[in-house]
Amino acid sequence: MNIGIGLPNTIPGAPGPILLEWARRAERRGFSSLATIDRIAYPSYESLITLAAAAAATERIGLMTNVLLGPTRNPVLLAKEAASVDQLSGGRFTLGVGVGTRADDYDAAEQDFGSRGRRWDDALELMHRAWAGEAVHGADKPVGPQPVHGHAVPLLIGGMSDKAVERTVRWGIGWTVGGAPPEQGGPFADRIRRAWKEAGRQGEPKIVGLTYFVLADGGEERALQTLTDYYGDYGPRIAQFMPKDPRSLKETVRKFEEFGFAELFIDPTIADLEEVDRAADAVL
Repeated sequence: MNIGIGLPNTIPGAPGPILLEWARRAERRGFSSLATIDRIAYPSYESLITLAAAAAATERIGLMTNVLLGPTRNPVLLAKEAASVDQLSGGRFTLGVGVGTRADDYDAAEQDFGSRGRRWDDALELMHRAWAGEAVHGADKPVGPQPVHGHAVPLLIGGMSDKAVERTVRWGIGWTVGGAPPEQGGPFADRIRRAWKEAGRQGEPKIVGLTYFVLADGGEERALQTLTDYYGDYGPRIAQFMPKDPRSLKETVRKFEEFGFAELFIDPTIADLEEVDRAADAVL
């Protein structure tokens, strides 16, 4: 199982240069990929801009949105932006996408919350047409560069619903569980694998997980503040069960691997560059 690390793009107060040095250090230490998480109604760094900057600061490490709130964006512009990051990174980019559960993100983007799933199904089809080079919505020419690997930017689908299964099988290279523990994500991953085979898809879907962590001495209180600010009442629950020392982080990695995950992202809760080294020392 590959081990990626999240960028601190949602941690309040993290200065931009730290995100770039985080990316460089993660590549030097041997993490497989860098990932962002996504909100609109929050003072975070925008995911695609962050990964474009990370692409310029690195050479080999993978890049992923884990996940981007797809229906908050204009689909034609999103297709153009994703293909741009894909080309700028030399094909290192994976677009992880989901619909999200918080209405304020949609209010801030002036997009309807209730119709997000239906709109997203239409958007995925439109985006693939754009990536294939079709002239869409009245354009005389293709709206973006050609993706590096064929006719689409690689997609990972997030969510734990029937629709998430359908979208994974139709459009994705695999599925990402988001922040659910391996005991919850593992059985749903098996459902994805069964649907994949039933649909006649070749090979195996890529299954990706995520866990938060904090390893700095005295960092638990700051981690709790970060998670509570971002997730509200759900934050303390995440903080309670997340790894807080090298041993528990290793154990969490082992559990995800036992459930057959292909890649696990360990996401920071404090914007301390030394967390990259602490995590690498623990699990790489």
